[in-house]
Amino acid sequence: MEKWATIDSRYIIQRPWLTARCDTIRHPDGRVNDEYYVLEYPAWVNVIAITRDGKMVFVEQYRHGLDDIFMELCAGTVENGETPIEAARRELSEETGFGGGEWTLNMVSSANPSAMTNLNYSFIATGVERISEQHLDETEDINVHLLYPEEVKRLLLDNRIKQSLMAAPLWKYFAQRGECPLK
Repeated sequence: MEKWATIDSRYIIQRPWLTARCDTIRHPDGRVNDEYYVLEYPAWVNVIAITRDGKMVFVEQYRHGLDDIFMELCAGTVENGETPIEAARRELSEETGFGGGEWTLNMVSSANPSAMTNLNYSFIATGVERISEQHLDETEDINVHLLYPEEVKRLLLDNRIKQSLMAAPLWKYFAQRGECPLK
């Protein structure tokens, strides 16, 4: 297997939340594709945050793309100069007011490696506690929910956690604890 060669690349749009380019690529066998579209995003993070009493910190918010309200993990983007864990701690604090605890990297994944340039870093934070009020961005409208693990498993089984970059880390989290909710 060989990598493809990029012959040309031009930007279609460059905005803070959407950067798209069109590449002309050559396959190792010589075939040329004149229109290969790539979306450039900053790295993303999300957090499986668990309070000292074992509840999981979730956020509920409207998502315009699917025009619905969803239960999700706390998540966001890595800003310039931040490491993924710094971004995850910041996002948890801003969106939920929770912080502290012990942090570990759960997994690194990609939403779509064929057409997107970024990675998603998922962390597990255990023993978190409320340390402040929410500090939401202008565009955010977020409700915080503390759920028992059994409630989260039910959300997974009922296909109510739609964001794949959140469902996958949750499935892994439960599977590694021998609690894979397939029943």
